[in-house]
Amino acid sequence: MRGEETRQKSMLVLMNPEDRIPQDHPLRRIRQLSEMALKNLSGVFDQMYSKVGRPSIPPERLLLSTILMALYNIRSERLFCEQLEYNLLFRWFLGMDMIEPAFDHSTFSANRERLMAQEVSGLFFKEVVSQARSLRLMSDEHFTVDGTLIESWASLKSFKPKESKDQTPPPPDDPGNPTVDFHGEKRSNATHESKTDPEAKLMRKAKGKEAKLSFSLHSLMENRNGLLADFRIWEANGFAERFAAIDMLDASLPGDNRITLGADKG
Repeated sequence: MRGEETRQKSMLVLMNPEDRIPQDHPLRRIRQLSEMALKNLSGVFDQMYSKVGRPSIPPERLLLSTILMALYNIRSERLFCEQLEYNLLFRWFLGMDMIEPAFDHSTFSANRERLMAQEVSGLFFKEVVSQARSLRLMSDEHFTVDGTLIESWASLKSFKPKESKDQTPPPPDDPGNPTVDFHGEKRSNATHESKTDPEAKLMRKAKGKEAKLSFSLHSLMENRNGLLADFRIWEANGFAERFAAIDMLDASLPGDNRITLGADKG
């Protein structure tokens, strides 16, 4: 009887999530800086809201959700939406109350994909970099550039010969998971392409490494505090690293100030 009475009382407790988050938690500062950047992008968000159809997830929450997924290494939208059912810290960061339902994972995935297609995440990143510059957290003199390969989601089975207009490929033995035999076949980006991701290129990181369908990711780092000043994704063509470095420097460091720049032989 006493346990039942205690359980009923606990169901009537009112709790503010703000009171449950430690004052020195690092997400507090991250949230403060993020909200400043989101405020500066309010005009862009106003244009994104649809006047018709079912309610969508606000772009502000999509961007904040992306930050959480990166910081806590959450590998899928479905797992993140599951976390929102019980993770008080995540709800507080997104400005959700205790009774608001979690995001539907399919709606969340569709809205997030649309957000990325409109390159709003890039604008958000630039706002954060601008804050760092205004707070004098970034040097204007010492930088490093580097690049790497990021693997495409396309399967190697999709890397097939480029078909001419008058040539029709034979039907697959299994449309869902066709058999592919690469033995004895010479494959290159000049003669082949991925049928599911044509922009991905077959590339290897180094000699002796396996070739994968990839894109080229490049970063410009500020050396004094180790902050990321710019990043770009290019076609993996073997020359992107040097061209992307010049492009990032021209865009991020206007003016004729002398700088030091570190880079590897790539």
